[in-house]
Amino acid sequence: MTSSPGRLPVEHGSEKGSFRSDLRPEVRWVLLVASIAALAVALPAALLVYVPASPRSDAWIVTLLIMVWAGVRVSLLWVSGIPRLFDYFLWVFTYIFMGIAPTAQIRSGLTSTTTPGVDSGMDLPAASVVALGLVCYEAGRLAWMILEVRAGQKAARRVRPVHPTRTLVLAIAGVLIGGYFVSRIGLAGSLGSREGALAARSAAWPDPAMRAMFYAGAVYPLLVAVGGLAQLSRTARDVANRRWALGGMIATALVLVMIVNPVASARYTFGTVAFALAVFGGAVATRMRARLTMLAGIVGFLAIFPIADAFRTEGSTATRAGFFEEYLSNPDYDAFWQIANSLSYWIDGLVVPFRQALGSLLFFVPRAIWADKPTDTGILLADYRGYSFDNLSAPMWAEALVNGGLIAVVIVFIALGVGLRAMDTRTIPAFATGGTWAIVGAILPVYMTILLRGSLLQATGALMITIFSVILITGRNTDDVGPPDYSRSSSL
Repeated sequence: MTSSPGRLPVEHGSEKGSFRSDLRPEVRWVLLVASIAALAVALPAALLVYVPASPRSDAWIVTLLIMVWAGVRVSLLWVSGIPRLFDYFLWVFTYIFMGIAPTAQIRSGLTSTTTPGVDSGMDLPAASVVALGLVCYEAGRLAWMILEVRAGQKAARRVRPVHPTRTLVLAIAGVLIGGYFVSRIGLAGSLGSREGALAARSAAWPDPAMRAMFYAGAVYPLLVAVGGLAQLSRTARDVANRRWALGGMIATALVLVMIVNPVASARYTFGTVAFALAVFGGAVATRMRARLTMLAGIVGFLAIFPIADAFRTEGSTATRAGFFEEYLSNPDYDAFWQIANSLSYWIDGLVVPFRQALGSLLFFVPRAIWADKPTDTGILLADYRGYSFDNLSAPMWAEALVNGGLIAVVIVFIALGVGLRAMDTRTIPAFATGGTWAIVGAILPVYMTILLRGSLLQATGALMITIFSVILITGRNTDDVGPPDYSRSSSL
């Protein structure tokens, strides 16, 4: 199998063609007004009407404003049709986990059952920390946008194509690792209930760190290999090579689906795999497809994610009383309360600067060598609060607080604003031109929801495996491609 020389072919149109405005301005305005009316006006208003008013503090006003702004930002993103997926997933996460959920819980007084006893006096400070982080994110993003405008986006970028041989090696290695994983947990553990899958994995690998590493090793190299084979099917020089790449992609994807499926897998992991596979299949290759994909994403998070556990539990007879009731007392939405706990942790003077971050960076060091290696930040905060249940969130705000307090929140979110804008600028043209940046743009933006929710120590291993796999299959630079064309489109 060989890749075509020179510039990668653009089957779905150039950046100028694929992401050029495909709707008349008046149609875009109608869609934008309708989306803002739904996400930033109607849903917040419905929350105030339907959630029982027994507020534990006034912090719900701040989280409601965060929900409104996130609704505006999500609307601007999906209506534009430009797949700024890193920015998009940050604001989808914010809309739900820092907007709807805490507003409903604070207003009703029914907080997450796994984070009891949070002082109501910490509600407003925690909401203010969330707002601070988002303001810093917008500032960092705006600063990078100004630099892009001053540079005139004149610098051409080289396509980093997929290396055929190394992609084949990764696919074979991924299938072998995936096959070993399935053989250890059995078909029942792969395709059965969520509880059965967790029990099978625990029996196969009693050590949690080893269990997480084997699971990540079985999933993410395969996912990257599917993306690489998808790219090779686009750039193949003849029909035989194209068919060979397509066949390998389908076979690899089937093994991947045996490991990651909607029944036995965590919703975040399945969502990452499903979204990436859709992007590999061309879900954002044109502006209209990108628009529909992003719209489907927010609908899925609002309508499907909250009830996705209902059919995955053995003997489950759970019923849903209503849309907002799903967020009340729900342990899935403990992120805001963990920010409050991390703020208390910092106020109590318990922060050891960068200790938790060091544990995440050195995730691969076994505890047998590093006896006092930091635990997950979620576990750290659970121990600090005396909770019996320690499988808790540790969102990016909390991770920053336990590593350096408010100054760390400012630095981390400014860096996020700069970094995510730069990544979006790099991946948008890749969806049209191809290459390994298109694989990055398919996997990492949606995986970012796992990073945002935390803990980082749990998520870092899979992230590093993914990055290593992408680097492994990256070939040499080919011809320069032009800068993105944002004519007649919103820079937001």
